[in-house]
Amino acid sequence: MRFEQVPLSILPLPMLLLDSEARILQANLLAQEALCKSNRQLAGRHLSDVFSPYVEIERLLSLLTPYGGGVSEHHVCMQDGGMPVSLHMGMHEGGIAAIFVPEAHRSEVERHAKRHEMAEAVARIALEMAHEVKNPLAALRGASQWLSEQDMNTDAKEAVEQMINGVDRIRDRIDAFLQVGPRAPVQMEMINLHALIQDVIPNRDGQYPEDIYISRVFDPSLPDILAHPARLRQAFENLWQNALEAADSKIEWQTRMAPLVHLPGHQGKVVEISITNDGAMIPEELQDRLFEPYVTGKQRGSGLGLAQVERVMLEHGGRVNVKSENGRTTMILQLPVKSLNDGSNQSGEK
Repeated sequence: MRFEQVPLSILPLPMLLLDSEARILQANLLAQEALCKSNRQLAGRHLSDVFSPYVEIERLLSLLTPYGGGVSEHHVCMQDGGMPVSLHMGMHEGGIAAIFVPEAHRSEVERHAKRHEMAEAVARIALEMAHEVKNPLAALRGASQWLSEQDMNTDAKEAVEQMINGVDRIRDRIDAFLQVGPRAPVQMEMINLHALIQDVIPNRDGQYPEDIYISRVFDPSLPDILAHPARLRQAFENLWQNALEAADSKIEWQTRMAPLVHLPGHQGKVVEISITNDGAMIPEELQDRLFEPYVTGKQRGSGLGLAQVERVMLEHGGRVNVKSENGRTTMILQLPVKSLNDGSNQSGEK
């Protein structure tokens, strides 16, 4: 295969194909977006016309050899705008491949990686809690239940009832925490996202305030996706409940294809589901930690709802983001488009 025939559309990072003199032959869509120029505008330009400083670009090019490894430089900027990038290059048949990662994108990747590490750590803690706490708690409740059935005075019966209620509250908290823990493999199936969202939003009938206007902006061309309906519904319900509690007057659900979004480990299409409310803004210092367990911006709440959403996204190979600005807060879910034939149809962790 000649170098020019590499399918750039499947690459998850901005990439330029250069000839042997470092002039641009082709740019994938992500590169065009990052550089704010079309493929036609970029074609024929030298790499040093796109990135600076000139001396660093020339130094990198001088280090390239047909049989050597790639070269990288982290102190390079775009000529237009000056955004820092990491530039990685290697020689191939017919020319040079240049991949670059804008600083903003790199920060986003690092932020998601940190959140994923946190989610995995919480999952391990949750699994340990299941083994160490639930069994003795069940024994304690059994003993309390037995006591409640014995003959005793009123004060003693009230004390035993308080014990049972206390044990049940602890059990409920543990069950909620375990929702962010690892799951056994679950069977995936093809689902319609719009039907699932419509099922989550109840008929009004007093189930949400009359002064809240619900808007649905759905892309009718959206394909079915491979998912676990119950788990994904749980994520939608958590976001719906948060939006209801936060909204002043409006909630908007929106779905669309996201052609410029690339998920790690997935080379196909991506769908995006967002839910927006017009309530109070989330403090900026809280946004990066919002998906950690027990972190919440509400006066009441366990702080586990968004951690559960994060876990569901991990199970499906997707991700969740928050944007809170200009009087609107939006939770954004991005999910890979897969079919039953795309490898295993199971998800979850042991």
